[in-house]
Amino acid sequence: MKQLSTLLFLLLLSVANAFAQQGMVKGAVVNKGGKPVQFANIAIPALHTGATADQQGLFSIKNIAPGTYDIKISMVGYQTVKLRKQITGEQTTALNITLEEDLSKLEEVVVTGVSRATAVRKNPIPIAVIGKREMNMNVNNNIIDAIIKGVPGVSAVTTGPNISKPFIRGLGYNRVLTLFDGVRQEGQQWGDEHGIEIDQYGISRAEVVKGPASLTYGSDALAGVINMIPDIPELTPGKLQGSFLTDYHSNNGMIGSSLGLAYRQNDWKYVFRGTAKAAHNYRNSVDGFVYGTAFREYNLTTLARVDKSWGYSQFGATLYDNTQEIPDGSRDSLTRKFTKQVKEEDDIKDRPLVPDNELRTYTINPLHQHIQHYRIYNRSKWNLGAGDINTMIGLQQSIRREYNHPEMPAQPGLYVVLNTLNYDVRYNLPVLNGLETTVGANGMYQQNRSKNGTDFPIPDYNLFDIGGFIFARKSFGKVDVSGGIRYDNRSIRWNDFYVGPNKENGFERRVQLPDTTGAHLQFPSFSNRYTGISGSLGATWNISERVLVKANIARGYRAPNITEIGSNGLDPGAHIVYLGNRGFKPEFSLQEDIGLQAWLPDADISLELFNNNIENYIYQARLYDNAGNPVVIVPGNATYKYQQSAARLFGAEVSVNLHPRAIAWLTMNNSMAYTQGRNRNMELISKYGDEARYLPFIPPTHIRSELKAATQRNYGIFTKAYARVEADIFAGQPHFYGVDDTETYTPGYTLFNIGAGTGILNKKGKTVCEIFLQLDNVANVAYQANMNRLKYFEYYSSSPNGRLGIYNMGRNFSAKVIVPF
Repeated sequence: MKQLSTLLFLLLLSVANAFAQQGMVKGAVVNKGGKPVQFANIAIPALHTGATADQQGLFSIKNIAPGTYDIKISMVGYQTVKLRKQITGEQTTALNITLEEDLSKLEEVVVTGVSRATAVRKNPIPIAVIGKREMNMNVNNNIIDAIIKGVPGVSAVTTGPNISKPFIRGLGYNRVLTLFDGVRQEGQQWGDEHGIEIDQYGISRAEVVKGPASLTYGSDALAGVINMIPDIPELTPGKLQGSFLTDYHSNNGMIGSSLGLAYRQNDWKYVFRGTAKAAHNYRNSVDGFVYGTAFREYNLTTLARVDKSWGYSQFGATLYDNTQEIPDGSRDSLTRKFTKQVKEEDDIKDRPLVPDNELRTYTINPLHQHIQHYRIYNRSKWNLGAGDINTMIGLQQSIRREYNHPEMPAQPGLYVVLNTLNYDVRYNLPVLNGLETTVGANGMYQQNRSKNGTDFPIPDYNLFDIGGFIFARKSFGKVDVSGGIRYDNRSIRWNDFYVGPNKENGFERRVQLPDTTGAHLQFPSFSNRYTGISGSLGATWNISERVLVKANIARGYRAPNITEIGSNGLDPGAHIVYLGNRGFKPEFSLQEDIGLQAWLPDADISLELFNNNIENYIYQARLYDNAGNPVVIVPGNATYKYQQSAARLFGAEVSVNLHPRAIAWLTMNNSMAYTQGRNRNMELISKYGDEARYLPFIPPTHIRSELKAATQRNYGIFTKAYARVEADIFAGQPHFYGVDDTETYTPGYTLFNIGAGTGILNKKGKTVCEIFLQLDNVANVAYQANMNRLKYFEYYSSSPNGRLGIYNMGRNFSAKVIVPF
């Protein structure tokens, strides 16, 4: 017993001695005028610890092990300061920091579309960054809509409020590569109604590359990249931290809740987030409640990261589960009330009306799609002398079931499972005479398999993709030059795919060899290899610390996706029969970009011009017979056939953000995005004229103007308070692909939105919650967005009110509350 007591005493003494030997950093953060900079962030990245300056600009960081550390001081609106300080045990290191006004986002570091972390100002390719607070202010039903509001030139094709497919400068689908933490998202994204399978509440920032990024990502990045980076907060060792979020939208009754937890133990950090969302049908002043637009979504995310002297390794796992109704737009011809399908084979004009209680229920109707997406991955970095190796490996599975049989609701029409292995390895060589060089290779292996379905729009296929690249960057005085070259190889193949009658349910089923009696060959076997060379060369001229000019020329590459070369059947969720063409060639683009950025004392200005010529551009066109009648293969569903021709897209994005120093609390942000898309199929143009002159799904000119007032200090219990008013102006779109009525003219419209928010402090000055309020479409304007697919969900050629198709969401009040702990 005596020995045990002595041992315990020595242990306690050693622990106390260890704490006694630790040091502390304390000080104050002020601006050049000597005023305190509240909320400035002081971080010691190597220890993943830090502090936030209080209302007097004061801060302190305790229990720091002796050593030499880099200390980073940052605050929105100011230039980041980095110091290297030696911390001595049992002593306090005093820091008095003066921050200079920021040169905007020019110094912001990005990791997307580059070989290694790079400041925005040094990258000639247009890159935009949107942070978590800005996304919280842009309260939306999904993450893509939040990004659209913050990044000019980004738009989306929508199918209701929860499905938005991103477009960059008029190009979308498999031309825009979406990433989660650097891992490409693979989830049957060829479908019109297939959205982004990512938890919107778990994203800390999004980086958007506007232009070909094939050099670093290969095929499918021909238009650009959107990288959604998960939230890993700065943590205090040994303390459980987190936040709870709740979100409500009045229009469709959307209720969202999300719980995030984070913990740090020594060199390890652990993050967990669980999210649930549910909504009933949305509404507008023309259609009332739009039947078939309710959804229910669940997300789980876990991350673990270790930082060591050799580098770092980060592990991640995500689960996404979404039950999403499938709208079809059927209505009563006189009352224009929505009807629903209750029989397998029916006359659309004789369907029963949807009862009012079913329009407002959170219960998902029998005709819906169920999407599940699972992902595990690892990203690691190993320091090798003055260089480093970066690796990524990821496994993901997408399970998609679309239920379109009202008399057999448990029988999916479409049931496909996509398995993907992603890999990436790159070596950043030691910097030699200022030359940064990276070599790397990445790609994926995919298997797609049809299960117990009745509709088979695509075959079962195997795909292998690999590409290698070299990238270099060097500064010559005020000019930063970067560029590289890449070679890609993609192989895709499938065997004969037979479909025949299913005697058990009266539908069709897949028939396996050798017994194919009574079956038909829906997908003859196919094997092909697509190759492409892509590259980029650009420069940034830093005219001064505040003004720079960028120029870049890039060649992009994209192999045709599975529907473009292999489709031959109904996608129930899209209500489209797709017909592909196995003779298609890869797309190649040549895009020129030039831009000017200036961060002046009272304003920041950005001008970006682009011109993009595409060879072998692939697009959908509605199919009609020789008599001019629409081809109907499956009743109640449109038929689209893919086409290929040359194309040209060009346009500009302009931003003028005013932040007068004399009125520091007031800012006015203005942006304009202009895109034109021209079809260069001369044979088609000579036959159809202007109807064939333009490309489909080209966004109209969009002007956005926001006036925001934000407090510069605390007022009682209120902190970081703001109020804003916004005008979203969309011009009419007279330039549309009108052959066979694939698209029609879209009138312009203006939406006014207002918002406000604040943090709430307790008596100790700690934030106990953040509140974000938003009222969108204040005037309840009835409008149809040019890129709203529901605009074309119509079974009649005329209506009593003169309006056809389904309209977008009406007025919507949203409230979001975040409680940190």
